[in-house]
Amino acid sequence: MARFTLPRDLYFGKDALAELRNLKGKKAIIVIGGGSMKKFGFLDRVKNYLHEAGMETQVFDGVEPDPSVETVMRGAEAMHRFQPDWIVSIGGGSPIDAAKAMWIFYEHPEATFEEIAKPFNIPALRNKARFVAIPSTSGTATEVTAFSVITDYSTQIKYPLADFEITPDIAIVDPELAYTMPPELVAFTGMDALAHATEAYVAVNRSDFSDPLAIKAIQMIKENLVRSYNGDKTARDNMHIAQCLAGMAFSNALLGIVHSMAHKSGAVFHVPHGCLNAIYLPVVIDFNRRVCADRYAEIARSIDLHGTTTNELADAFRDFCTGLNDQLNIPQSLREYGIAEEMFLGNVDRISANAVSDACTGCNPRETGVNEFKTLYTAAFYGNKVTL
Repeated sequence: MARFTLPRDLYFGKDALAELRNLKGKKAIIVIGGGSMKKFGFLDRVKNYLHEAGMETQVFDGVEPDPSVETVMRGAEAMHRFQPDWIVSIGGGSPIDAAKAMWIFYEHPEATFEEIAKPFNIPALRNKARFVAIPSTSGTATEVTAFSVITDYSTQIKYPLADFEITPDIAIVDPELAYTMPPELVAFTGMDALAHATEAYVAVNRSDFSDPLAIKAIQMIKENLVRSYNGDKTARDNMHIAQCLAGMAFSNALLGIVHSMAHKSGAVFHVPHGCLNAIYLPVVIDFNRRVCADRYAEIARSIDLHGTTTNELADAFRDFCTGLNDQLNIPQSLREYGIAEEMFLGNVDRISANAVSDACTGCNPRETGVNEFKTLYTAAFYGNKVTL
């Protein structure tokens, strides 16, 4: 038996944010990041809508990019003091991911981070509060997923918390929020969405429910990502939907080693997550094609890439990914990004070992051990082709 889980309600399109005025409750804590939601007036709008709903509000702000265990614990303590029955998080993937983890410790203060970091080991939620996620970036899709990525800076490891319990109750996908993204963020988050959809389509847990979502997301990304990067508002709207579809797919099919590699190297090399995914995706396609070239060929056909054989089509999809990186001014290798060779060589053994135990590794279509990860990381650093 398999499972397919999404938020109970998803509101999307222009002015979807106004749906907050229809929530029923007494108290809502609003979790945000560094300040863009304040700067562009969205925080005030959220508070006003919640006040219209008759709720008292409190704001927890300052969630950093790549949120830390310490920030999660501070947020959970703020929730204990305020006792909200709604948790509303607005912003990029970081504040929403952090708020998901805060939710766990608010409802289960006895839990430890080590316990909840084990895949699908989170105790039942919704005993105290329900959760609303409102994304301002078009990539992570955390508003519809069963994932939250939290960083332990003492070990320099990102942990993907995975459990259907942390799938939000309500997702509000209002494209107006995405207009605030600078071009570089459009590029990185867009390639993150492409990696999500691609990995979902080849993952061992893929299904007839996740496949159409993944393919539709990839088709929309092909049509809209570069245009969105160049400032087209209609394309920006479409990318906000595309990334959400990709999230629905991967939350249920799960992911693969593109994300394992990004999780275990991001906190070490301090490279944005979406940028790492963009660099690793072509490398992993060449590695995985030994067992799922037909799936990559199906993707290629769905977006009208050219090729007469399965291998030619898989090549075309890999080249499509590297071509997007060029068009979006994303480096094709870690060295091109600026990672020093000495730093890479000093850490590659550690990150390769850590990637094996990442929650995403088990759903990759091809088994991957320490030696394989080291080869993949090395290829991604130097920009070499993988021939494993």
